[in-house]
Amino acid sequence: MSHGLNLAQQEAVNYMHGPCLVLAGAGSGKTRVITHKIGRLIQAGLPPQRIAAITFTNKAAAEMRERAKGLIGRAAKDVLVCTFHALGVRMLRQDGDALGLKPQFSILDTNDVTSVLKDAGGSTDAATARQWQWTISGWKSAGLNAAQALALAQDDNARITATIMARYEECLTAYQSVDFDDLISLPLKLLQNYEHVKQKWQGLMGHILVDEYQDTNATQYEMLKLLVGGNPAGQARFTAVGDDDQSIYGWRGATLDNLRRLPVDFPALKVIKLEQNYRSTSAILRAANNVIGPNPKLFPKNLWSDLGEGEPVRVVDADNEEHEAERAVARIQSLRSGGALAQAGTQHREFRDFAILYRANHQAKPFEKALRKAGIPYKVSGGQSFFDRAEIRDLCAWFRLWANNDDDPAFLRAITTPKRGIGHQTLGTLGVFASQFKLSLFESLFSSSLGAMLPNRALGSLHEFGRYIGDLEYRARQTEGAEDAKTFILAWLQEIGYEKHLLDGEDSDKVAAAKWANVLEFCDWMAQRCGGELDDVAGLSTREVKNLLEVAQTIALLSTINEREKDQDVVTLSTLHASKGLEWPHVQLVGVTEGMLPFKLSDGAESMGGSSQTHESINEDLAVRLQEERRLMYVGITRAQCSLAVSWTRRRKKGRDLVTALPSRFIAEMGLNQATVKEDPREKLRALRAEFAQKAATTAAAAAQIR
Repeated sequence: MSHGLNLAQQEAVNYMHGPCLVLAGAGSGKTRVITHKIGRLIQAGLPPQRIAAITFTNKAAAEMRERAKGLIGRAAKDVLVCTFHALGVRMLRQDGDALGLKPQFSILDTNDVTSVLKDAGGSTDAATARQWQWTISGWKSAGLNAAQALALAQDDNARITATIMARYEECLTAYQSVDFDDLISLPLKLLQNYEHVKQKWQGLMGHILVDEYQDTNATQYEMLKLLVGGNPAGQARFTAVGDDDQSIYGWRGATLDNLRRLPVDFPALKVIKLEQNYRSTSAILRAANNVIGPNPKLFPKNLWSDLGEGEPVRVVDADNEEHEAERAVARIQSLRSGGALAQAGTQHREFRDFAILYRANHQAKPFEKALRKAGIPYKVSGGQSFFDRAEIRDLCAWFRLWANNDDDPAFLRAITTPKRGIGHQTLGTLGVFASQFKLSLFESLFSSSLGAMLPNRALGSLHEFGRYIGDLEYRARQTEGAEDAKTFILAWLQEIGYEKHLLDGEDSDKVAAAKWANVLEFCDWMAQRCGGELDDVAGLSTREVKNLLEVAQTIALLSTINEREKDQDVVTLSTLHASKGLEWPHVQLVGVTEGMLPFKLSDGAESMGGSSQTHESINEDLAVRLQEERRLMYVGITRAQCSLAVSWTRRRKKGRDLVTALPSRFIAEMGLNQATVKEDPREKLRALRAEFAQKAATTAAAAAQIR
């Protein structure tokens, strides 16, 4: 099973009898190690269904499943390859009744959570609700409930938010719903408080492999510890694979403390470093090692590559963002032309070989304009997810309501989309009635007392909707396999007049048609899952035929439809955060100015007044933020395989104003030889034009000879 692995990779694959930490530098083959280790564990006699490989995204899980299948064959389909959240769903569907959850609970997405919080906090402002959402999410990631958060609250703001959190928790219980943070915190509660559940899951997990371990938060670490805790600490069967230099999610609760705690909690921990990089040239790696150098190291390592020196890393300066975008496009055109100027581009000239990476979404705009002007196709990654589109959220609300009638946010969306003559007043009265009697909106529909509060016509419309949902739920449970599911969904869309609803709601027929195309694509995708033609998000067998109701229950876990983006020949525009785990032959890091990357770091705390203790704490916080920004730059640099250009602007937009900008300190930290890397695109463009003119002249001469 260790064929084609280097010595460090072989050691990681063959170490199976205790806790193991694999420090996998960027591009060092970590997925390869995980898939080979799965194979090695099966070879050593561990049943595949007792192996779990946990990743952070559905996309990473799908890729790992595919690679494991290619390496191991049929046995791979029994290995549980899923995200932390999908494992949480699986545990709650099976054992959540201990916490009062029925198996068909709903999973609320971010938008639902915002609207529930607006109600709980009595606010109409989405921005305020989102602020509460972030704070509550942070508390949940740290393992705190509302009562604990209230006890620790240090100011009025925190106390108010903790009070709202208590109401929010009550709402979720009433709706038989959970949010994404609950998918970790509730399974942890099960493992901590219910011995029979803990023993069951420890027994099921023969060996756990965790990918991107540096991205785990406090509750995920506790969950992992309890799942592997059936053995003495020296024999805990897990392999954590990660890289402290690529920890860039501190803002969403990921903590490097989890790497610090491993050797303390598991003194027999075997640490193996993967330092050979198979992705980038030496010039690129040298820049990456230099940038990350100033950060304190938990486990020092130095990436190296035998792919040769390669093209020098280039630094490009520009007057402003538009100018920077023009230069980025000129560079793509130059590398694609493959002239004498572009040795790095000789093999990689397709659009898919190029990426432009930036710190924040709003920076994409000038690059989109410049690419469109040049007729270059592109896609924006890390932008709006397919599942965030209004038309897809509409359909998901209906599916969620079939699966869980108590899901009030889904009920309100489904009953009003498309409109069915049930007005806000009727729904308002229903809402008051439901909270008065502590019932879900759906349960309230059929209460005998509701008639006293509503006119007959309104009551009749509500009853009709309730019966229709019951009928759809029954039919969806009977509908199995891809073909029947597709027929059923299309017939249902016709019944509710959804295409007409889209046409009526849009001024432009073209926009409505695009939305309808998304709906049809979503229907195809749902139908395929019923036929078992695609991998299940929780890693279930691909050939299993499911009914539509079962599939409806998994929807909220999915964030993207990966099949949509397969192999398009387009330039990628992406945030640095969304680029993690990906690679391209040619990368341009843009907008690398102070205040953008690193992002808004002030000069420190001395100018702020207050005690020296306060200064120390603020400066310490700034140091931690700077370290994370430096890791973000390191992630950006290590996405590049053959060529890397880093650009900055002398002036940048701040609101409506143009402000003077300075090159990021990270450019100097890259330690580049200024004589070889300063690039003047004007020279390059002149040479490029001359080259095109020469080609045109040659073509014209050849044509003249033929005539």
